[in-house]
Amino acid sequence: MEFGFDLLLILFAVAALAGFVDSIAGGGGLITIPALLWAGIPPAQALATNKLQGSFGSFSASLSFIRKGHVDPRNMVLAIALTFAGSAFGTILVQMLDPGILMTVLPGLLILIALYFLFSPRVGDLDAHQLISTSTFAFTAGFGIGFYDGFFGPGTGSFFSIAFVALLGFNMTKATAHTKVLNFTSNFASLVMFIAGGDVVWVVGLVMAVGALVGAQIGSHMVMKVGSRLVRPLLVVTSIAISIKLIMDQYGPLIGQSWENVRHWIG
Repeated sequence: MEFGFDLLLILFAVAALAGFVDSIAGGGGLITIPALLWAGIPPAQALATNKLQGSFGSFSASLSFIRKGHVDPRNMVLAIALTFAGSAFGTILVQMLDPGILMTVLPGLLILIALYFLFSPRVGDLDAHQLISTSTFAFTAGFGIGFYDGFFGPGTGSFFSIAFVALLGFNMTKATAHTKVLNFTSNFASLVMFIAGGDVVWVVGLVMAVGALVGAQIGSHMVMKVGSRLVRPLLVVTSIAISIKLIMDQYGPLIGQSWENVRHWIG
């Protein structure tokens, strides 16, 4: 499979935009996966290649937050380990099971997340009350969301963000910083499994990885400067966008057919 310079340039730009969005609110895969499929890459290879470019973007954003002191990975060792294990397990399992049931449940969950961030007075620039210990968080949210990212993926950043806010009481900037570390962990674990299966399209993945690095750097710096004024609305919009995309992917043909039936009946 060969890719021309023009196509690679377009995919670079797409990855930069996705890296910017993903570093702030998650959901970058909604931008990159359709672009990879549009480029003619088969679905399994598109998912694998997306994990390659996504790993670079999430690593870049994580590094920016660590350097600015917003997160100390030494305090996240257990969460990192369990997120890695969950994602690796999910990636292996997805090759044996049908993830379709998740597509049915996920849009509703993401809409609830959007409503939570939109109306909750707790979500802002100040830390709130912590509900569970960091160890419990690692075993539940870390492993569970990591598994989900390896098994399916869309909305992982949103799930991590709401977990940090709702369960550990983090403010939005702090939650976003810690989310990027665990998002990179789950991306990398899944990538390792995909590499073992030989599914990564390296030329495309590496070109997009550079774009993701650029976008993630810009996005992470904006988060640190602006805080919840940027993260909160973008997280709401991203969660709703993911929900609409998944609903249309699953029910679009049925909705279209129903509309045609109504038009025919009216006419």
